Amino acid sequence: MLVVAVFFAYQPALHGKFIWDDESWTSNISSLLRDSSGLRLMWCKPTALQQYSPLTGTTFWLDHQLWGFWTLPYHIENVLLHSFGALLFWRLLRRLQVPGAWLAGAIFALHPVNTESVAWITERKNVLSLPLYLGALMAYGHFTRFWRTDPDPASAIINSLPQCRGAYALAFFLFLAALLAKSTAFSLPAVILLICWWKQGRIRWQADVLPTLPFFMFAVGFSLLTSWLEKHHLGAIGTDWNNSLSERCLIAGRALWFYAGKLFWPASLTFIYPRWQISAGIWWQWIFPIAALTVMVTLWCLRQRIGRGPLVAVLFFSGTLFPVLGFMNVYFMRYSFVCDHWVYLSSLGIIALSASVIVRIVKQFRLLALLWGFAAVLLPVLTILTWCQSRMYTDAETLWRTTINRNPACWLASENLGDILLKKGMVNEAIAQLQQTLAIQPDDAVAYNNIGMALVQKGQLDEAITNYQRALAIQPDYALAHYNLGDVLLQKGQVDEAVMQLQQALAIQPEFAEAHNNLGNILLQRGKTDEAIANFQQVLAIQPDYAPALYNLGNALFLKGQTDEAIIHYQRALAIQPDYAKAHNNLGTALFQKGQVSEAIIHFQKALAFQPGFVEAQNGLAHIAWILATSPDPAVRNGAKAIELAEQTDQLSGGMNPAMVATLAAAYAEAGRFPEAITTAQRAMQLATGQNNVALTAALETQLKLYQAGSPFRDTGASR
Repeated sequence: MLVVAVFFAYQPALHGKFIWDDESWTSNISSLLRDSSGLRLMWCKPTALQQYSPLTGTTFWLDHQLWGFWTLPYHIENVLLHSFGALLFWRLLRRLQVPGAWLAGAIFALHPVNTESVAWITERKNVLSLPLYLGALMAYGHFTRFWRTDPDPASAIINSLPQCRGAYALAFFLFLAALLAKSTAFSLPAVILLICWWKQGRIRWQADVLPTLPFFMFAVGFSLLTSWLEKHHLGAIGTDWNNSLSERCLIAGRALWFYAGKLFWPASLTFIYPRWQISAGIWWQWIFPIAALTVMVTLWCLRQRIGRGPLVAVLFFSGTLFPVLGFMNVYFMRYSFVCDHWVYLSSLGIIALSASVIVRIVKQFRLLALLWGFAAVLLPVLTILTWCQSRMYTDAETLWRTTINRNPACWLASENLGDILLKKGMVNEAIAQLQQTLAIQPDDAVAYNNIGMALVQKGQLDEAITNYQRALAIQPDYALAHYNLGDVLLQKGQVDEAVMQLQQALAIQPEFAEAHNNLGNILLQRGKTDEAIANFQQVLAIQPDYAPALYNLGNALFLKGQTDEAIIHYQRALAIQPDYAKAHNNLGTALFQKGQVSEAIIHFQKALAFQPGFVEAQNGLAHIAWILATSPDPAVRNGAKAIELAEQTDQLSGGMNPAMVATLAAAYAEAGRFPEAITTAQRAMQLATGQNNVALTAALETQLKLYQAGSPFRDTGASR
């Protein structure tokens, strides 16, 4: 029943598309998802993914093998994992003899603050790590029996039993798996000791601390790795993170109360919250950390009267939040100091405490009917709130528009919405949105870069250059802006300057596939074929399924006379991108050169099917039609096929290309249809004369005399 309610709550998001950052775990890492070599890289190279979460990456790898980038199964899996986590939470609380375990599990399953973790595909990390985390706690409970309320002197003997050793091994395995799903699971060994103290009133070295040391060793290792990756891989270094210790304490105190508030009153939830202005000189900001410490001290002092449970719940809440309270540099804090998915694990403490208090009060006054009434109101309300919240995750545009509506000062939402509008071809609307971004965040290099891209689409190249230069003045190591600037300079014919910008982009980002590809094209145009080939091969080493690089490498090999190798690369490009008209055309040319005329015709026709106005493909078919109509070799000539191809090219060219009309006339003559050949040749002469094409006019006069005499034309120079 609970699982059904959860699926109903998340129904609006089930068909949701990929949104912000989802591509970083799916479509943008397609080279990692393609085969087992990418899977090995996820596990062996800490920087292969955004964070070192190889188990989460493996689930996305499996998803890609099963259903590609169809998002529905991704969402269903997230909902199932979340539901499983809620059931494990209920089961763990029952084993720990916490009153109201069923209510706590239901509240967690349906609470709208968890929507971000469940509806956002990227947060597979959260919903996968939690069941493993809770499973590790339950297995460790079997090992140490920490849910026993009476101190047991024989626990050391219990720990030596084979079945308990197996439970310990299972707990350790699940803990490692939780870390590999999301590194914030490193709080588990501390939580184990916290539960031991809660149940026993003390922590023993041999029975409690010693078994957790291996857990602590891996926890510390993963926390250090995560901190390093946030700083040096994601870029959480700079002015946005230059907070003093006192300011970090202010952030932490305010964040604790923020999350607690959202758990008790989940109103105005949004994807990105306003980023607080923190100052140690503002007295009222100190109220938050002081109040948080006061609560903890008060609960400590009252532990004998009200029990250790409330303090344990609060310490669990604040302790599991510690990595995202501002004491560690986290990249997302560039945008906001808080976000809903950070409280996913931590919410368990507050929810368990609240449910326990409610049940204890109800039982004390013997008002069980009131409890069921309370649940009958609360749970449907939470379900409806989650249903409403999950609607914002249907697609990226909805997400950013909703975020802007709830947080108008969110420059990231404005910037990303502008990018979406630009990709949809709404250029003027995109520029207006990006200018709004700059009004909020004047030093946003990305906004300047995207405005430059919009201006390129409008043909305003000089203005685009100005915006790219502004982006680079703010962020000199912005590889994409260097690349875009190089592309515009190339369009303006400033080839040397374009090369310099592409080289700068590659110096900053050596694995920038598009920059290697463009540089290779320039080198190819300059006749430096071998250097061009080296760049195209570098692209394919980075991104093996990059169709433009396969196509360009095919062109370079064709120029070197390596036709067979060129054909292979054109075919590989088309296997990846079947509607690649240029690749079809060039493959047709290569096949024709190899004498494979029928296959060449097929690819020229496919090129024209995808791009009807493709002149090169029209010329390719017309050339074949001319040979089939005029070749001196009877074994080559085929009048019927020549007419079919010539009529097609004549129609595609609008009947205004005299050379193609002349080809059609020659085809009619080869088929013995001389009246049509004469009429068509006369039409070709009129077009050629009107275009002052003296050479073609003279040739047509000769051909026309042959047709009038009942003879086809033979071109002694026509060959394959």
